[in-house]
Amino acid sequence: MSGVAARLRARAAEIVRERWLRLRALAVVVVQTSVAAAVSWAVASRVVGNPEPVFAPISAVITLGISTGQRYRRAVELVFGVAVGIAVGDGLIWFIGTGGWQIGVAVALAMAAAVVAGGSAGVVGQSAASAVLIATLTPPTEGIYVTRVVDALIGGVAALVVMAVLLPVNPLTVVSRVAKPALGVLIDGLRGAAGGLREQDDGLAHDALVLLSEGEGKLGEFHDILPEGQEAATMAPLRWHARDALRQYLDAAEYIERSIRNARVLARRAVTLLRDGEPSPPQLGESVAALAEAATVIRNNLRRGQPPQEAADLLCRAVREASDAYRQGLGFSGNVVVAQVRAIATDLLGTTGLAHDEADREVRRAGGLLHDR
Repeated sequence: MSGVAARLRARAAEIVRERWLRLRALAVVVVQTSVAAAVSWAVASRVVGNPEPVFAPISAVITLGISTGQRYRRAVELVFGVAVGIAVGDGLIWFIGTGGWQIGVAVALAMAAAVVAGGSAGVVGQSAASAVLIATLTPPTEGIYVTRVVDALIGGVAALVVMAVLLPVNPLTVVSRVAKPALGVLIDGLRGAAGGLREQDDGLAHDALVLLSEGEGKLGEFHDILPEGQEAATMAPLRWHARDALRQYLDAAEYIERSIRNARVLARRAVTLLRDGEPSPPQLGESVAALAEAATVIRNNLRRGQPPQEAADLLCRAVREASDAYRQGLGFSGNVVVAQVRAIATDLLGTTGLAHDEADREVRRAGGLLHDR
């Protein structure tokens, strides 16, 4: 029972930690949404003069209810969708009244209007939802309320202003929060493979292979978040200074993806090498460990917005160690490991700003006569 209780406590602690990290990640969106709702209500009630501008904060909340993707473009689309749904619903319900079939007609016409206007799936859906809201909760009783459309536009504009001017997200924070686990997969996978080669333990190498194989999701999240970071750095004046640093992430993304793919091959061949009892000189494990160190430097420097120049020496050291192991004589899998070390070093050198040809020359120079053998 004590073992079960310990596992339950550990699981509960893990859940609490996950929820806390999720709250931290969405804290900016929560603050943005609350501020936009308050601002939109104040503007609609005090400036425009609507005593009950319900649709202003609703529009602001809907607009900011986007945590990933191209937020600014989608926010503008959602503002349009809310306005179309309110306009169609308000006008139609005034003429045909409320009821089941009236709601169906209002929804159909609101969606059709959004589609004809070129709206995305989100716009069409939001138009339908707004029409339902008008038809069921606040149907017009004294004519068409133009102020509702105005309120919706006020809420959307307030949300965009908060998002772009008052409280813009930090694109480096957004991207690095996702890039850290993606690079962590590469770092931990290389460390595990290095540990297996150093200790002649195929179990460690196999665990590294599993980790790298399951890391596709982290890499996908990294790619998905890049457009949002780039958009924030472009649209928010307070974040323009982050554009150069963010560009380094964008440039590094392709190299990181290729490195993880090559690291999987490396780990797979390391498992085979150890299980088949092929030669494994100490330098082979050291070369893979140097790759892991270089990837760690790259992750830290990218997070700080600095070019990861310090990683170049570690990557060249990895190639030199692999070349030394090659010259001592390796089997088939060992040769593949060396080839993957060179490939990963070439790709990671690309994150330091080197063009592919320059990175390839650096790897050849560090490897000496390896490519001529």
